[in-house]
Amino acid sequence: MLNKLRLRLRALFFKSKMEEELDEEVRFHLEREIEENIARGMSPEEARLAALRSFGGVERVKEESRDERGIRLLDEVRQDLRYGARMLVKHPGFTFIAVLTLALGIGANTAIFSVVNAVLLRPLPFNEPERLVMVWLKGSEAAGGDRVPLPVADLLDWRAQNRSFESVGAFRTAAYNYIGGESPERVRVADVTANFFTTLGAQPALGRTFQSDEERPGAQQVVVISQQFWRKNFAADPQVIGRSINLSGASFTIIGVMPEAFDYPEREVELWIARQLQAPTQRGPFVLRSVARLKPSVTLPQARAEMNSMKSSFAGEKFDFNVLPINEFIVGEAKPAILMLLTAVTLVLLIAAANVANLLLARAASREKEIAIRAALGASRWRVVRQLLTESLLLALIGGGLGLLMAWRGVDLLLKLAPEDLPRLQQIGIDGRVFGWTALVSLLTGLVFGLAPALQSASLNLDETLKEGGRGETEGSSKRRWRNLLVVSELAMAVMLLIGAGLLLNSFWRLQRVDPGVDPRQTLTMQIPLQGPRYAQSQQANAFYDQLIERVKTLPGVRAAAVSNSLPPDEQPWSDDFTIEGRPVDPREALIANDIRVSPEYFQTIGARLLRGRTFSSTDSGNAPQVMVINDTLARRYFSRENPIGKRINRGTESQPSVWEIIGVVGDIKYKGLGKETLPAFYQPIAQNTWRGVFLVVKTDTADPLGLAGAVSNEIRSLDRELPVTQIRTLEQRLYASVAQPRFRTAIVALFAALALTLASIGIYGVISYSVTQRTHEMGIRIALGARSRDVLSLVVKQGMALTVIGLSVGLSASFALTRLMKTLLFGVSPTDPLTFIVISLLLTFVALLACWIPARRATKADPLLALRSQ
Repeated sequence: MLNKLRLRLRALFFKSKMEEELDEEVRFHLEREIEENIARGMSPEEARLAALRSFGGVERVKEESRDERGIRLLDEVRQDLRYGARMLVKHPGFTFIAVLTLALGIGANTAIFSVVNAVLLRPLPFNEPERLVMVWLKGSEAAGGDRVPLPVADLLDWRAQNRSFESVGAFRTAAYNYIGGESPERVRVADVTANFFTTLGAQPALGRTFQSDEERPGAQQVVVISQQFWRKNFAADPQVIGRSINLSGASFTIIGVMPEAFDYPEREVELWIARQLQAPTQRGPFVLRSVARLKPSVTLPQARAEMNSMKSSFAGEKFDFNVLPINEFIVGEAKPAILMLLTAVTLVLLIAAANVANLLLARAASREKEIAIRAALGASRWRVVRQLLTESLLLALIGGGLGLLMAWRGVDLLLKLAPEDLPRLQQIGIDGRVFGWTALVSLLTGLVFGLAPALQSASLNLDETLKEGGRGETEGSSKRRWRNLLVVSELAMAVMLLIGAGLLLNSFWRLQRVDPGVDPRQTLTMQIPLQGPRYAQSQQANAFYDQLIERVKTLPGVRAAAVSNSLPPDEQPWSDDFTIEGRPVDPREALIANDIRVSPEYFQTIGARLLRGRTFSSTDSGNAPQVMVINDTLARRYFSRENPIGKRINRGTESQPSVWEIIGVVGDIKYKGLGKETLPAFYQPIAQNTWRGVFLVVKTDTADPLGLAGAVSNEIRSLDRELPVTQIRTLEQRLYASVAQPRFRTAIVALFAALALTLASIGIYGVISYSVTQRTHEMGIRIALGARSRDVLSLVVKQGMALTVIGLSVGLSASFALTRLMKTLLFGVSPTDPLTFIVISLLLTFVALLACWIPARRATKADPLLALRSQ
């Protein structure tokens, strides 16, 4: 086997040398035979002739030797490639259009596959990631659905009773103030249990990770840093282990550096600190996300069954866990969107291939004489098919090469357009797997669009070809059927893409019209984290807020200012459980609501609507009775038949009650995203329940609120120079950024749909235009016999519209079945929305009519005398 391969490679790259060796070998055997014949008594001439007769012809022997070594096949392939290249160079216009069409399809396909490769196919940087799962609590939609974070109490209960998991870890993400560079910096931190890294099976690049005793209360505070943080702040110093850094006023000792590829649980996380677990006095708050490793012999259903049978340490409470593979957490909602993009770009590629196939069928008509001569000279059908397929594959490979270059630029464009929360974004690029995919797609595309024309051309009947040619180059019915089938396929696929794009556009339009519950105009926002010993007491933090708000309000152009621990549309607060005074507690379902802390003028500053009662005032201080404002969802859900004003809510435990009186109801505000259901929420005065990581909200009179950012930042620094100010944006910018993912996928699919519509319209235009050219003789006779222009116009347009109706019917039927798979990507619109189907049908019909009308008009202007004379 290896010897044959070696011989074929030598024949491919050293043909002349191989031919010389073959000549020498044949000459040697011939001379030996002549010598033996002379030894038998023959004369030299008789000996030579006898040897030649024995050999049966020198050239025949050479051919048999070449066949034995596989050389002739390689030689024929080389000839096919050389001839195919000459044919492409001979017709530069055809080659340019075909290569460009294929490059667009293959390039787009490669660019999207690079995203699929990075996000869905590339293995996670963990040991045996298939055994890793994420664990959540399941609750009602009001409580957060099937992905409710765990409280510390549930995590400890689960650890103690667990039999299905090898290791159970947990984490939450937060932001800390890093004081160590030129200026204060806000860094993303993961607060993790000690076994977090061992659960994942992740090893540090330098140093070590956490030990079990480092999660005990009072243990030394240690930190593991990311590769990026290490390079940026310590210049990749290998002696960094043991050094200390200041995070929000506390000292942490560096014990390890993680590899560059490790970016869990979020790409933005730069530091991991050991969470010190304390025995809880109540079940909430619900803040932890858990990651666990299954034992080798345990399946996911078995783990789910065992977990739901556990007992809570809190009387009357029960567990209802949701266990999902870790990849679903990392990929999240991006997976269906990415698969949809891959499907869309595949349809574009198939439409491009169908277009090129139609070009080849049209070109084959001009090559019928060439093919007929080849067949008459003895070329087999397979030989003709192979030659034509070689030309198709050459086109596809050239188109694939150009498409790869386009994809290289396209990936850069995708990275600029892609939303920041797209998972594994930094890993998207052209690598060996993407290159291999492009090569495979190019070869398959060449076979797809080249096979039908090749088979058609190879099956020519010489008599029929001559007869059809004698009738004035009219197209054979078999070729016409193939061309029509390709156009119908193009139209059907274009309909599917257009309807998908139409549904996404409709959905995005509805999403942007969602009422966020606030007035975002002329509103400046920024984040201010109060952390460290300077703000350890609530009075210190509240004093800072009061001073800051008063200073900001005195700035020119400022109407109002406030602080809050949450901000619409997607800075979601944490949630906590509660009970309503005077109502029995239902052990089957805890009441959970978003917990939001605000300063008195918050609602006026963001433009929230007051529905009942009052909002907070300066008198709702730390010493005043505890009060809260609830949102409309909480009021309707739990106080639907009574006035909630004056009702009391308990947020504490039986031994340590914390009772709050409801004083007002405000309209719903989106804190979890515009497309998500609004959850119950209660608001508390920040003076009565202090929060140290807040957003400052400033309502201005200026058209550009960002113009005040410098002045506001200066006021903050005048109060505390060590406070970093981050996320400086207008509220309108926040709303715009919150729909980045649906905007991205809608824009990409709309682009592909526009390209598909263009290719499909070119396809139907090409078919009708070619048909008009082929029927010049017929049109001339019709006009000569008195046919009116509108009759000829109608005849041609009807041909094209018949194909359009068939393609439209097939596309609508397929879309009706397939768009249901898009349900999770749509907002406020049905996957089978009638209006979208009707509008897309009318759009495609109009474009197809225009594509048919242009060649039809040309047919009506044909000179019958010239048309007849040309025949």
